[in-house]
Amino acid sequence: MLRQERGKRRTEEREGRPWYIKVPILIVIALVLVFVFQTFVGRVYRIPSESMQPTLHGCAGCTGDRIFVDKISYRFGEPEQGDVLVFTGPDSWNQGYRSIRSDNPVLHTLQDIGGVIGIVPPDQNDMVKRVIAVGGQTVGGCSPEGDLLVDGQPLDEPYLREDPAVSRNPLNCAFGPVTVPEGNVWVMGDNRSNSADSRFHMGDEYQGTIPEENIIGKVQAVILPLDRIGGVSSPDITTG
Repeated sequence: MLRQERGKRRTEEREGRPWYIKVPILIVIALVLVFVFQTFVGRVYRIPSESMQPTLHGCAGCTGDRIFVDKISYRFGEPEQGDVLVFTGPDSWNQGYRSIRSDNPVLHTLQDIGGVIGIVPPDQNDMVKRVIAVGGQTVGGCSPEGDLLVDGQPLDEPYLREDPAVSRNPLNCAFGPVTVPEGNVWVMGDNRSNSADSRFHMGDEYQGTIPEENIIGKVQAVILPLDRIGGVSSPDITTG
């Protein structure tokens, strides 16, 4: 009987809390859940450029695709050829990067807090590209048809913006060859003629490759705009 009375009193106490106590508690709980989800499960990013067209849309002055990036897949597996992923650029990729934080110190602090929680984008040079070669593979060179070679074999790349019926730009494959170090990946944009990808950083300490510890996650789907909702595939691009 005493236990029932104590439980009843606790329920009444909880229900009797004023709104100005309940609301902040609910907000804190919601922010904690957002933080946990975006830190360990996945996050939404906006595509800002044309480097991944036609797979992902983005351009100056237009509404870029919003993509969902899964942070779990690479905890249980390795990046594979054909995957589209988001990564933080190494130092050599950060030339020209401008902070997205306000010059106002108060706003800057609030934005930093929002970045930690996950309601504001992080102030870092995050990029999206496709994995073309993984550790141990050698990338570079063109087939007679103008296809990029990996380990001497032409890739089958159905996602490319270039029309296969039109002569391809030899600059898109006439580089290297580069052997990708173990634990790294070689990445390129689907819009090869408009993508500052691994080809443009071959002189850095990683030969243009991306260390796997820089990888944030795998792009699983376009979630906005509504007319482009759908999954982002990771096709088998090998032909050998």
